[in-house]
Amino acid sequence: MRGIITATAHYVPDTKLTNKDLEKMVHTSDEWITSRTGIKERRILDKDKGSSYMATKTAEKLLEKRGISADEIDLIILATATPDMYVPSAAALVQKNLKTNNCWAFDVNAGCSGFIYGLVMASKFIAAKKEKKIIVIGVEKLSAYVDYEDRNLCVLFGDGAGGVLLEPSQEDGYGIFDYILRTDGEGAKYLNLRGGGSAMPASVETLSNKLHYLYQDGKTVFKFAVKGMSDTFLRLIKQNGLKAEDIDLFIPHQANNRIISVVGEKIGLPPEKVFVNIQKYGNTSAATIPIAMSEAYDAKRIKKGDKVVLSAFGAGFTWGSVLFRSGH
Repeated sequence: MRGIITATAHYVPDTKLTNKDLEKMVHTSDEWITSRTGIKERRILDKDKGSSYMATKTAEKLLEKRGISADEIDLIILATATPDMYVPSAAALVQKNLKTNNCWAFDVNAGCSGFIYGLVMASKFIAAKKEKKIIVIGVEKLSAYVDYEDRNLCVLFGDGAGGVLLEPSQEDGYGIFDYILRTDGEGAKYLNLRGGGSAMPASVETLSNKLHYLYQDGKTVFKFAVKGMSDTFLRLIKQNGLKAEDIDLFIPHQANNRIISVVGEKIGLPPEKVFVNIQKYGNTSAATIPIAMSEAYDAKRIKKGDKVVLSAFGAGFTWGSVLFRSGH
């Protein structure tokens, strides 16, 4: 039994941080940011709200679209590297906000690949015939971990959430077909947030050394991201007897427009088959793919029967691709 996506939704904050705004905050320019990243603006969540706020809004939209109550949900999987707090999980806070006691919930931290990790996990629970309605959400409040004095990083990231409702397919030939997921912890030194964990608890020293902000070796991440996403895409379609031209839409992680372009060239897909919305939201990590999926469905870019591949790359390193055939 395959899991099928029966609803998509997303939520982004109202506040926009444009490239022009950043010109006033750090030594940069709209032209420099746009030419190197493709980003024009990103959304920023209020300081007094956490990731669970955006995830809850997304979950409420999913329930409304599907026309069901929160009590019908069996499981909530929340992909995030920016939970409200370390304990309890952000998923538990979403469950509380939805006022349902009929489900269980947990967080997944796989960096920018978190959503596709969560989606694969949800498909396995559906296949086991234990859970029938699963919400999978990718959400990040990266603005809380960005140093707005760092001209290279602060231009990249934004806040947002996106998600899907996964249910058992009632028709053959639809749903989550296959996946390839990988992890290489050697990548930790190239993309991390060192301060605040058990190895380096918060202290005057970690604060003064800005260890509670994201660190990224951009050139190394670029190289590994291109290879990881393109390799898993090509291997995935090959092991399913498909060619690139059989794929109706490719939704890559929205990290950098140059990465997306190079990956598209390597896998042999024309630009019209590659979904891009990075210009509006920047890199929202685990939220980029589900936000893009939601917008693609809303814009009728995905129709029933379409073959879609999702590919991501993130901290860990983590990476992979998922193949599904749309059932709605």
